[in-house]
Amino acid sequence: MKSGELTQTLMKMQKDTEAGRLHWRLEVQTTEGNDEKYTVEEGGLTWVVDECYVSYSCNYRGKEFCMISYEMIKTSGTQVRTMNYIFLPPKGMRLFSLHTLLEHSVDADAVLISQVHTIWTLLMKLVRQGSGQVQFRISQASVNVEEDR
Repeated sequence: MKSGELTQTLMKMQKDTEAGRLHWRLEVQTTEGNDEKYTVEEGGLTWVVDECYVSYSCNYRGKEFCMISYEMIKTSGTQVRTMNYIFLPPKGMRLFSLHTLLEHSVDADAVLISQVHTIWTLLMKLVRQGSGQVQFRISQASVNVEEDR
Protein backbone atom coordinates (compact mmCIF):
# COMPACT_ATOMS: atom_id res chain seq x y z
CA MET A 1 0.00 0.00 0.00
CA LYS A 2 1.32 3.43 -0.89
CA SER A 3 1.56 6.36 1.51
CA GLY A 4 -1.45 8.20 0.06
CA GLU A 5 -3.64 5.08 0.15
CA LEU A 6 -2.71 4.39 3.77
CA THR A 7 -3.39 8.02 4.70
CA GLN A 8 -6.88 7.79 3.16
CA THR A 9 -7.56 4.46 4.89
CA LEU A 10 -6.48 5.89 8.25
CA MET A 11 -8.73 8.92 7.74
CA LYS A 12 -11.70 6.59 7.18
CA MET A 13 -10.69 4.51 10.19
CA GLN A 14 -10.51 7.67 12.28
CA LYS A 15 -14.10 8.54 11.35
CA ASP A 16 -15.29 4.99 12.12
CA THR A 17 -13.47 5.12 15.47
CA GLU A 18 -14.99 8.48 16.36
CA ALA A 19 -18.43 7.06 15.49
CA GLY A 20 -17.80 4.11 17.84
CA ARG A 21 -17.79 1.51 15.03
CA LEU A 22 -14.13 0.46 15.22
CA HIS A 23 -12.36 -1.31 18.08
CA TRP A 24 -8.57 -1.34 18.37
CA ARG A 25 -5.78 -3.34 19.98
CA LEU A 26 -2.90 -1.04 20.77
CA GLU A 27 0.45 -2.34 21.97
CA VAL A 28 3.32 -0.01 22.84
CA GLN A 29 6.91 -0.90 23.60
CA THR A 30 9.21 1.95 24.59
CA THR A 31 12.57 2.72 26.18
CA GLU A 32 11.31 6.08 27.43
CA GLY A 33 11.09 5.11 31.11
CA ASN A 34 14.36 3.17 31.17
CA ASP A 35 17.16 4.29 33.46
CA GLU A 36 19.72 2.89 31.01
CA LYS A 37 19.78 4.41 27.52
CA TYR A 38 22.21 4.24 24.69
CA THR A 39 23.94 7.23 23.13
CA VAL A 40 25.31 8.06 19.70
CA GLU A 41 27.91 10.59 18.65
CA GLU A 42 26.87 12.74 15.68
CA GLY A 43 28.08 16.12 14.55
CA GLY A 44 30.28 16.51 17.61
CA LEU A 45 27.33 16.03 19.96
CA THR A 46 26.29 13.14 22.18
CA TRP A 47 22.64 12.17 21.62
CA VAL A 48 20.58 10.12 24.10
CA VAL A 49 18.31 7.77 22.17
CA ASP A 50 14.78 6.62 22.99
CA GLU A 51 12.81 4.20 20.82
CA CYS A 52 9.08 3.57 20.67
CA TYR A 53 7.14 0.94 18.72
CA VAL A 54 3.35 1.04 18.48
CA SER A 55 1.25 -1.75 16.99
CA TYR A 56 -2.19 -0.63 15.84
CA SER A 57 -4.50 -3.51 14.98
CA CYS A 58 -8.21 -3.96 14.40
CA ASN A 59 -10.74 -5.69 12.22
CA TYR A 60 -11.56 -3.22 9.44
CA ARG A 61 -14.21 -3.94 6.84
CA GLY A 62 -13.96 -7.68 7.44
CA LYS A 63 -10.17 -7.86 7.26
CA GLU A 64 -7.42 -7.84 9.85
CA PHE A 65 -5.48 -4.58 9.79
CA CYS A 66 -2.09 -4.15 11.43
CA MET A 67 0.24 -1.21 11.24
CA ILE A 68 3.37 -0.72 13.31
CA SER A 69 5.01 2.63 13.82
CA TYR A 70 8.54 3.20 15.04
CA GLU A 71 9.93 6.45 16.36
CA MET A 72 13.52 7.13 17.34
CA ILE A 73 13.91 10.23 19.48
CA LYS A 74 17.42 11.65 19.89
CA THR A 75 18.05 14.34 22.50
CA SER A 76 21.17 16.42 23.05
CA GLY A 77 20.64 19.22 25.56
CA THR A 78 17.66 21.18 24.26
CA GLN A 79 17.92 19.76 20.73
CA VAL A 80 15.54 16.96 19.73
CA ARG A 81 15.54 14.98 16.48
CA THR A 82 13.07 12.31 15.49
CA MET A 83 12.95 9.64 12.83
CA ASN A 84 9.72 7.83 11.98
CA TYR A 85 8.93 4.63 10.12
CA ILE A 86 5.58 3.05 9.30
CA PHE A 87 5.24 -0.67 8.59
CA LEU A 88 2.45 -2.86 7.25
CA PRO A 89 3.63 -6.32 8.30
CA PRO A 90 2.02 -9.52 7.03
CA LYS A 91 -0.70 -11.20 9.04
CA GLY A 92 0.71 -12.76 12.18
CA MET A 93 3.97 -10.76 12.28
CA ARG A 94 4.01 -8.61 15.38
CA LEU A 95 7.72 -8.37 16.15
CA PHE A 96 9.09 -5.09 17.43
CA SER A 97 12.34 -5.37 15.51
CA LEU A 98 13.43 -2.65 13.13
CA HIS A 99 15.62 -5.08 11.20
CA THR A 100 12.73 -7.54 10.72
CA LEU A 101 10.15 -4.88 9.87
CA LEU A 102 12.18 -2.84 7.36
CA GLU A 103 11.13 -4.92 4.35
CA HIS A 104 7.49 -4.07 5.20
CA SER A 105 8.00 -0.30 5.42
CA VAL A 106 5.78 2.25 3.74
CA ASP A 107 7.41 5.30 2.17
CA ALA A 108 5.99 7.63 4.81
CA ASP A 109 5.59 11.29 4.00
CA ALA A 110 4.74 14.10 6.45
CA VAL A 111 0.99 13.76 5.75
CA LEU A 112 1.00 10.05 6.64
CA ILE A 113 3.07 10.63 9.79
CA SER A 114 0.61 13.35 10.81
CA GLN A 115 -2.38 11.04 10.25
CA VAL A 116 -0.75 8.26 12.30
CA HIS A 117 -0.22 10.82 15.07
CA THR A 118 -3.89 11.83 14.82
CA ILE A 119 -4.96 8.18 15.22
CA TRP A 120 -2.56 7.84 18.19
CA THR A 121 -4.03 10.95 19.85
CA LEU A 122 -7.60 9.72 19.31
CA LEU A 123 -6.84 6.26 20.69
CA MET A 124 -5.03 7.69 23.74
CA LYS A 125 -8.04 9.92 24.42
CA LEU A 126 -10.28 6.83 24.34
CA VAL A 127 -7.90 4.94 26.65
CA ARG A 128 -7.92 7.83 29.16
CA GLN A 129 -11.74 7.88 29.03
CA GLY A 130 -11.82 4.15 29.81
CA SER A 131 -13.51 3.39 26.51
CA GLY A 132 -13.97 -0.26 25.64
CA GLN A 133 -13.01 0.60 22.05
CA VAL A 134 -9.28 0.24 22.77
CA GLN A 135 -7.40 -2.63 24.36
CA PHE A 136 -4.16 -1.02 25.50
CA ARG A 137 -0.92 -2.60 26.58
CA ILE A 138 2.41 -0.92 27.23
CA SER A 139 5.73 -2.55 28.01
CA GLN A 140 9.25 -1.41 28.59
CA ALA A 141 11.71 -2.19 25.83
CA SER A 142 15.16 -3.39 26.72
CA VAL A 143 18.14 -1.38 25.62
CA ASN A 144 20.47 -3.37 23.39
CA VAL A 145 23.67 -1.41 23.38
CA GLU A 146 25.70 -2.66 20.43
CA GLU A 147 29.27 -1.74 19.58
CA ASP A 148 28.46 -0.87 15.96
CA ARG A 149 25.67 1.61 16.67
